Amino acid sequence: MFEYVGALHMHSTFSDGSGTVKEIAGFADEVGLDYIILTDHNTLRALNEGYEGWHGKTLLLVGCEINDRNNLNHYLAFGINETISTRLPAKEYVKIVKDSGGIGFLAHPHEKRSSMKEHPPYPWKEWDTNDFNGIEIWNHMSEWMEGLTEQNKYNYFMHPLRSIEGPPKETLIKWDELNLKRKVVGIGGIDAHAHKVNLLGFFEVEVFPYKVLFKSVRTHVLTDSKIVKGKNGKNLDASKKMIYDSLKNGRCFVSNYYHGDAKGFRFFAEKDKKIYNMGDTINISGKIHLRVILPNISGSINLIRNGEKIDSINNIDADFIIDKNGAYRVEVYLEEKAWIFSNHIRIGI
Repeated sequence: MFEYVGALHMHSTFSDGSGTVKEIAGFADEVGLDYIILTDHNTLRALNEGYEGWHGKTLLLVGCEINDRNNLNHYLAFGINETISTRLPAKEYVKIVKDSGGIGFLAHPHEKRSSMKEHPPYPWKEWDTNDFNGIEIWNHMSEWMEGLTEQNKYNYFMHPLRSIEGPPKETLIKWDELNLKRKVVGIGGIDAHAHKVNLLGFFEVEVFPYKVLFKSVRTHVLTDSKIVKGKNGKNLDASKKMIYDSLKNGRCFVSNYYHGDAKGFRFFAEKDKKIYNMGDTINISGKIHLRVILPNISGSINLIRNGEKIDSINNIDADFIIDKNGAYRVEVYLEEKAWIFSNHIRIGI
């Protein structure tokens, strides 16, 4: 399979970000990302003005972040061509995205931040729907703000990458529970705005610079075919479809680049010389090999079944033999620091 590394969930001057679309795409290209997905609040202006496409070697795709009238239930919608009214209940706009052929992910579903009154939490409340494709299991900005205190604020402002530890446990628990019923894909987002904050009345700091956050939480997608830019970007529609199909089907995993480059990680099942990938649901009996490959570095590989860690090995790869049904995924830690979170392989459920 072919692997493409990108960043999801960011905002430009078309909503509440400080960078232009061209500036953001330029930073992504400079860092070496294969793709990014812009998600300005309740607008597709970047799409309508023709910014979607390649910027250097980086493919910029345009989605949007939708919310309800109470500014709750934030929803990352990809692959849609029209904006949706914020007067609708969350359950309705989630269904509209699905019915229009788009895909959607719950943004920062268990957000609890309270460090800044002007930036309250925006958790997901409308769980009575099965029309969403997945969950943002790791959001850099949410975790950073939840950990911010008066005592550590200077260190947090100066070192935004060092200040996050891993996805919220509550979100991982919910994600595992949902996968016992149906496939729910996990993605990672940076939620970049590049806000500028004044410290001590005279010292201005840009929080979450785009270029910096592009080196933190990443979402890697795996495709069956190679994405080719083509002359004058003519393969845009095909490339866009491949990335969105991978996200929809769970052919992806989340990593924190700050701890190491995770490109090359693989998690797959093998039975009778057949390979099953992340996002697959397997209905076969007998012993199955769950294999893990790390990219040239040893780590603590934890096998998770139905939300519980059932095995762990510290190595550059692993071969777990299992014979029980369940939703299986892998977490990898480097020196006890959260690094990689795979999507599930669902067996017999």
